[in-house]
Amino acid sequence: MSVSLNIAIAETSIIIRNGLETVLKQLSGFRIHIIEIATIDLLQETLLSHRPDLLIINPSLLGCFTIQQIKEDCDCPDLKCIALVYNVIDPNLLRSYDDQIYIYDNPEDVKLKLEQIHTLLSGESGEEEQQTLSAREKEIVVCVVKGMTNRQIADQLYLSTHTVVTHRRNIARKLQVHSASGLTVYAIVNKLVKLSDIQL
Repeated sequence: MSVSLNIAIAETSIIIRNGLETVLKQLSGFRIHIIEIATIDLLQETLLSHRPDLLIINPSLLGCFTIQQIKEDCDCPDLKCIALVYNVIDPNLLRSYDDQIYIYDNPEDVKLKLEQIHTLLSGESGEEEQQTLSAREKEIVVCVVKGMTNRQIADQLYLSTHTVVTHRRNIARKLQVHSASGLTVYAIVNKLVKLSDIQL
């Protein structure tokens, strides 16, 4: 079943806006409606009239404003915000965002971030979500248990190392397991690996 998301993209460059829109609309499992915002002058009016689920915004567009001020001015305290980052930026400026999309992220990275935002929007952070791993996450657990490094996992599964790290973070959060030995126990109990597969 596809997830519907209304996403506002606030970015002055039409090339970057259109490129991001193309990537978003090609993601499997999502039905995405895009609202384009080309200038800071249109930001408040557009957010008030369209009430998107998610705002993806170039932080430099805000100038002296903050994300918190934008949320208050538009009366949308639950609006999720992702920073669109493509140059060096002070990490402190990104703390108020729910996540970041970097210009070099691949589509799978972007999809992971949208899935996390959707989880926040739908409030699905209960016990079932905590315990259920996706097929890709199970593949990564098996690789970790076999003693593979993040780079080796990335090469074998045709992912970026950044994506592997994000998956591992999600696995740790869902299972509340933060060590390779803990993952090994989980993998054996859930029949993801045989004892003979494990590198001792």
